[in-house]
Amino acid sequence: RVIWAARVDLQICVLGVVFPFMIGTFVGALSGYIGGRFDNLCMRVIDIVLAFPFLVLMLAIIAILGPGLSSFYIAMALVGWVSYARLIRSQILVLKESDFALAAKSLGFGHLRILFRHLLPNAMFGSIVFSMSDAVLVLLSGASVSYLGLGVQPPLAEWGTMVAEGQAFLTSAWWICTFPGLAIVTLAMGFSLLADGVAETLGERR
Repeated sequence: RVIWAARVDLQICVLGVVFPFMIGTFVGALSGYIGGRFDNLCMRVIDIVLAFPFLVLMLAIIAILGPGLSSFYIAMALVGWVSYARLIRSQILVLKESDFALAAKSLGFGHLRILFRHLLPNAMFGSIVFSMSDAVLVLLSGASVSYLGLGVQPPLAEWGTMVAEGQAFLTSAWWICTFPGLAIVTLAMGFSLLADGVAETLGERR
């Protein structure tokens, strides 16, 4: 059952990172490139989201939407995009003043072409590395939400749910919740090592 639940937790990690990554990258790129009032508006929204504790805000959104995986993904998208937006925005602000960006403008390239073909690919390094380490946060958040009964619902197997089910039998059948807990720790360490490896690889290529 622990092995079978791995597919659910891996799905949570992937989709829980992809949705915030896409939203944050798009908003951050536009915010950094356009600037002005739009940038100020985006930064104020980001500041408001960051003013609340991550898990508390997630639990509040899931409580409103109702328990389930779809609610978890929506909550992750609404809360997790801000970190990616700040990363991309900071990179775009620097890159749009670089020589190759100014040369592209002087050649008459359109704004969309400059942003999405020249600036954004060069600004993705930090976000890609961060997404690998962010998968650890998504994994732990998904397990925590499921442990509290707001995430994956039975009979679907998930490590956080299995830990919650097994804690009542901890003295007599310790393995019921121990092995799902070890699986969470192992996968989290794996994503951390993957983030380090990706950072080294992309750093060498740059």
